[in-house]
Amino acid sequence: MALLEHLWDEALVFFSVGGLIQLIKSGDYSSLGTWGGITKVIAPLIPFIIVIEMAMAFFHRRFHVTEYKIPFFIYIFNRVVGRFLSLGVIGFCIGWIQPYALLQIPLTWYGFALSYIAWEFSYFIYHYLAHKVRVFWCLHSTHHAPEQMNVAVSFAHFILEEPYGDFIRTSICILFGVSPAMLFVIMFVDGTWGAFIHVGENVLQDARFGPLGRLILTPSHHRVHHARNPLYMDTNFCNLLNIWDRIFRTYQPEDREIEIDYGVRRTITAGNFLDVYFGEFYFLAKDIIQAPGVFNKLLYVVMPPGWSHSGEQKTARVIRKRYLASRLDTDRRSQPDAKPPIQAAPLGRNAREGAYVDCAL
Repeated sequence: MALLEHLWDEALVFFSVGGLIQLIKSGDYSSLGTWGGITKVIAPLIPFIIVIEMAMAFFHRRFHVTEYKIPFFIYIFNRVVGRFLSLGVIGFCIGWIQPYALLQIPLTWYGFALSYIAWEFSYFIYHYLAHKVRVFWCLHSTHHAPEQMNVAVSFAHFILEEPYGDFIRTSICILFGVSPAMLFVIMFVDGTWGAFIHVGENVLQDARFGPLGRLILTPSHHRVHHARNPLYMDTNFCNLLNIWDRIFRTYQPEDREIEIDYGVRRTITAGNFLDVYFGEFYFLAKDIIQAPGVFNKLLYVVMPPGWSHSGEQKTARVIRKRYLASRLDTDRRSQPDAKPPIQAAPLGRNAREGAYVDCAL
């Protein structure tokens, strides 16, 4: 009986309906005009979208247990082992950094806008590092391992990724003057939207959202982010506002002519919990052991995934650059009427080599 009660309590936690049930039982809906009341109503949205996704997959005969098995196992594991880690890190950062804040953003509507821009910047930094530093990628790769997209993927995270991410995000926001009260509101909004943008094709086939997609990061953008297609690798790091992706030139809209291929680049058994959760750590340890010299061993920890001491680089940046160059070359060859490169006058000491200006670029 105690086990059933515990499972019932865990189900209420997962579906985030505890607060909503209490609100309905009380019959007092005046709290809906407060932030606490609003969150009680919104919180169950994401879990129920997962249920809708599963129902739609059943209806279209595209449901596969493996798509939800690993995210479910990861959720249970993280729930049992790391329940309080993230909140502890947030509290630590607030208490440690707040006295050194560079400014203080007011609790106003424009203060909220400024705070959200600061949060999005901190999120970009955290997410960018998660893809560009090998040891951080080991934490983040668990989230990219699923080879399909659905809201359940938003639960697939390595247990230490959230504390690491919260340390960076909270530290930057508090340093920029975001108040703790505003920060927790933003975290709720960001978490809700961040889960929603994982919605799969079973619910939304075309998730570009028209003109709105120019201002915010949509599920379409995030599908691109989760893809291992060369064009899409390491793009769209923001979560709601795509302003920083545009500024740092990591913005990439979806090309509907390219079928999205989800997952990580290495060979992986996506239905194996140990491979999904710990596989990147295994391969990092293997590279460190085989690397010559202490300096190369340290580089494997901090350099991007795909970096090699041998000089044979397979980083996302290199692969994407080669792909774009290849596509440009293909486009040129497919245009029979295109003019050949124009020879320019020799320039300075390069006269003997013959300098050229390629007007097609």
